[in-house]
Amino acid sequence: MQQTGHVYLVGAGPGDPELLTIKAARLLDRADAVVFDRLVSDEILDLINPAARRIFVGKETGCHSLRQEDINALLVATARQHQHIVRLKGGDPYIFGRGGEEALFLAQNGIPFEVVPGITAAAGCMAQLNLPLTHRGLATSVRFITGHMQSDAEPAHDWRSLADPDTTLAIYMGVRTMPVIAARLMENGLSGATPAIIIENGSTPEQRHHRTTLSRICADLDRLNFDPPCMIVIGRVVGLIDHLPVPVIQAPNSAFKRAPQNDYAHAHTA
Repeated sequence: MQQTGHVYLVGAGPGDPELLTIKAARLLDRADAVVFDRLVSDEILDLINPAARRIFVGKETGCHSLRQEDINALLVATARQHQHIVRLKGGDPYIFGRGGEEALFLAQNGIPFEVVPGITAAAGCMAQLNLPLTHRGLATSVRFITGHMQSDAEPAHDWRSLADPDTTLAIYMGVRTMPVIAARLMENGLSGATPAIIIENGSTPEQRHHRTTLSRICADLDRLNFDPPCMIVIGRVVGLIDHLPVPVIQAPNSAFKRAPQNDYAHAHTA
C-alpha cells in the first residue's frame, strides 16, 4: 500500500506574522512542502523550512492560477510525494477559505489531514483598529458574510435577517458587490446612517481604513480607490472609533527574515 503524507490546513491569519499561531509556525518550520495562497504575506512565507518545496496556487477574482478542483487534486498528489504538507491560507481555512472543500476531497481520497485555525480577517482587522465586533448595547451578534458568489451571481442572502441594527455585519470579498449589498440592506430597513468601515490590507504596514456610513460606502469605495483584499464592517460598533485610539501599525519584528526564494515552485510546474 502506498504511503501518504499528512496535510495540515493552516490559517495564516490576516497578514501580520506575529498573529500566526505557535502551532502554525512550528508546522511551517518542519514542512516538506507548502501550498500557499496569494493573501499569505511575505513575512509569513519567510518562516517556511528553506528546504521545503513551495507551490503557489494564488487566486484572485477573475484571475485564477488554478481552479479549486485542480488545487484539490494537487494536494492529493503532493501528499503522495511528501510527508508533511502545509496548505497555507490567509485568515482561517474554514471561514470563506474553501478549506471545507479541500478537507472533503482529502477525506474521500484517504489522505490524513488536520485543520489548524487562524485569526479570521474580521477579527484581526477590527482588533488592529481597537474595535470590537460585539459590544454591550451596540451589537448582540456578528454575522460573517461573503460578498462573492459563484459565476458572478448577485449575492443571495436573507436580507431582512441581515438588516438588523443590533448585528455587526463583517463582509468578506464585498468590494465589487457592495452596491447590491448596501441597496438590499437599506431596502430591508437598515438605516443609511449606520456606521461602516472599509479596511484594506488589514494588520499589515500597508493597512488603510476609512470610516463611512452605509449610504455613502459605495461612493467612498470608488472615490478612494480601495482594492481587494478589503474587509468591510457595517454596524454600530464602528462608531466606537470616535472614542478609541487607533494604533500605528509597526513593521514586522526583525526576527522575521526572508528565506531564499530560489527553490520557489509554482503550481503550474508541479
